[in-house]
Amino acid sequence: MDQAESSPLGGQPDPRQRRVQGNEPLRSSSADANLDHPVVAGFDGSPSSRNALAYAAGVSRRLSRPLVIVHVAPAVYCEPLTGQVIGVPRARAETERWVRAELAEVCDECEVAEVRVIMRHGNAARELATAADELSADALVIGAPRQRWHHVAGSVPGWLARHARCPVIVVP
Repeated sequence: MDQAESSPLGGQPDPRQRRVQGNEPLRSSSADANLDHPVVAGFDGSPSSRNALAYAAGVSRRLSRPLVIVHVAPAVYCEPLTGQVIGVPRARAETERWVRAELAEVCDECEVAEVRVIMRHGNAARELATAADELSADALVIGAPRQRWHHVAGSVPGWLARHARCPVIVVP
């Protein structure tokens, strides 16, 4: 195996297989060709992720790169004893409208070359790193955690700083 080729870390997907949402692989098409080296922003609706979204839009505009907004929802959780569904994912169209409305509030969307919203389910840190790697992102922009216990127990930005294959920008 060449040094340029690396095998995925244990438990991580092969970076040569690209995905859009869930476990669907990205298909190489002319539309995806425009997404070479985008700026990726992680967005969950928190105040710090709104700041990160505004910052990522500015970086995207200055670099003349597409902006890819990744919204990671936790996997659906069912209570084991009752079978009651605790977390129901939003509909894709509804989530995309919400994310684009948030983007319109924090910046002028028409100044960004191209905007794409990607929905993922699962662990936020792993899904953000995977999306950035699959798209060969120039930068990954995320909001800083608000809870103090993240400094002790670990956080998404801390994990990404150690594992992401592109620069990680943490915005307060």
